[in-house]
Amino acid sequence: MLFAASLGALAGTLPNSTWVAIKPLPGQGRLAIFALAVDPSNNQSVLAGNSSGRIFRSPDAGGAWTSVHSGSAVITTIVFSPLKAGLALAGTHGGGALVSQDGGATWKAASGLERRTVRAFGFAIGVMFAGTDQGVFSSQDGAAWSPTGLAGRSINSLAVEAIHQPVRVVASTDTTSSAGPQLFQSLDAGTSWTQLTPPISGTFAVKLVAGPLPPTGNVRPLLAGTNAGLFESTDNGAGFTPLSGGNLLPTTDYSQLAFIGSHHDRFYAASDGGGSGGGGLWRTDDGGNSFRSLAPPGSSITALAVSSDESPLLYVATFRTSDHVAELWAFHDTGNLPQGPATSPSPFASRARTSSRATGFKLADILTYSQLPYVGLGFGAMAVIITALVAQVRSRRR
Repeated sequence: MLFAASLGALAGTLPNSTWVAIKPLPGQGRLAIFALAVDPSNNQSVLAGNSSGRIFRSPDAGGAWTSVHSGSAVITTIVFSPLKAGLALAGTHGGGALVSQDGGATWKAASGLERRTVRAFGFAIGVMFAGTDQGVFSSQDGAAWSPTGLAGRSINSLAVEAIHQPVRVVASTDTTSSAGPQLFQSLDAGTSWTQLTPPISGTFAVKLVAGPLPPTGNVRPLLAGTNAGLFESTDNGAGFTPLSGGNLLPTTDYSQLAFIGSHHDRFYAASDGGGSGGGGLWRTDDGGNSFRSLAPPGSSITALAVSSDESPLLYVATFRTSDHVAELWAFHDTGNLPQGPATSPSPFASRARTSSRATGFKLADILTYSQLPYVGLGFGAMAVIITALVAQVRSRRR
């Protein structure tokens, strides 16, 4: 029997593979949560940022929250450095970036990014990168930043594919194009850039993530989530294999991606569904050949943080478009059948990938997944309202 639990103790006591409700952020109300991060050295130390511009910190896996920063700009992203203990960065919409040197306990404004919209960060040995509405910036300490390329382009996401010299970085813009997402690559730590033209569907890339190195070779897997699907490259972005469409994942937007520990072939993919109800959270253990749904309590996933444990702790923010309520959840993923509050399972497919050809958007996808309930005339008006509400929230995040 499915059930819900409340988090009243430390994460170490979480039941296996069970969705547990986390206490809401103080004064949360109906504000959306677009940023979550978990300390790589402590899976119970969590940071959360909401659309009012506040950052909260919990030392006990969401059992209690303390406000550590108050601002007026929407918090777009929060990340811990995987290379320097205690370093955390936060990006905002139009308010620059924030830096913490003590695990998120205290914050100060980063110089060089004033009035910028900062949506993404990436880390290499000796240098870090920020994707902004005016190109890519770089820093050695996270406190002082300077422009390093793609000036005038609005960067939506970036990923570091090679952390040692020569540092390789891939960045995507939020410019919509019928020719496909605009991706750029630098082979010299951002000094120069060339455009990639991957044959992937969608009009812009929402999220880029580079995974750990495989046991053999020196090329990290690169995941690209677009507004129309999920794709993976194993050759530094020269080619991509579709992981969505057909009998794979739903053809929707993928805004949250995270690898599991040091495994190059294990990762999570999450989507807010773009207002369609087709969002959700999925896991693969075989490089995207098959996926299984983790059946989250809400289908619209607006933020995801994954600990570095072998059986990781997941922190998830969901958003109900019907009443604008944001909720926080924790999940200790031990690989068992997910348990939690009764909910309609997210659409997913688990058959092995049989073709490397891209699968486009088809009527069959609509009828198979979440659009079906809205086909009926009686639900048409409801679909319009829900889509408008989510579009408004998503535009604030960007």
